[in-house]
Amino acid sequence: MMQTSTTSKNDDFAIQVVGRPSSPVLAPSDEATGLIRVGGFLETFPMALGYWSVDEYVASWKRALDFLEDSEDAVACLVASMVDPREGNFVNCWPLYRRGEAVLVQNAIIFLRELSTTFDPDRPWLSVEPHSSVDEDGNRISEWSVDLSEVLSFRETGLYMADRNGGDGT
Repeated sequence: MMQTSTTSKNDDFAIQVVGRPSSPVLAPSDEATGLIRVGGFLETFPMALGYWSVDEYVASWKRALDFLEDSEDAVACLVASMVDPREGNFVNCWPLYRRGEAVLVQNAIIFLRELSTTFDPDRPWLSVEPHSSVDEDGNRISEWSVDLSEVLSFRETGLYMADRNGGDGT
C-alpha cells in the first residue's frame, strides 16, 4: 500500500495542501484540506474553495513567504480559508511575525467588517494585527517559533501540495 506524504522533506516548517475534493466540478461548499507544521506542532485545516482555488492558495503562500524575507521585522500571513471579501465575514490565517532570524507563527481570524481599510487578497498581511502574545482579555495567545532558515528552506523545496498518489506535487 502506498502512503500519502503529508510533509515536505523539511521537518520544522511546512504548509501544504494534503487533500483535495474528488470531484472535478466544485460546489460552493467544497473544500480542500491544508496542513501546517511548525516544529512539533502539526494541524490540518479546511480550505474553502468557493472563492479561491487550490492554486490561488498556493500562490498566496508563496507571496507571503517571499515577503517574509524582505526585512527583519516583516509581517506576513498564510491564508487558511479565503472568502469573497465583499460578501464574507472573516478570513482564517496563520500570521507570521519575523523577529530577526526567528519567525513567530500564530493562528488568527481577520474580521473583514472591522477593518479600517479594504482587505487585499493579494496582500492579506496588511490586515493582520500587530504582534501580541496576549489577547484583549489578557489570555496568552498560542504561538510557535521556527528559524527563518527553516521557513526559507521549505519555500525553496516548492513542496506545497501532497498528491493523492503518495508523492509531492508542485
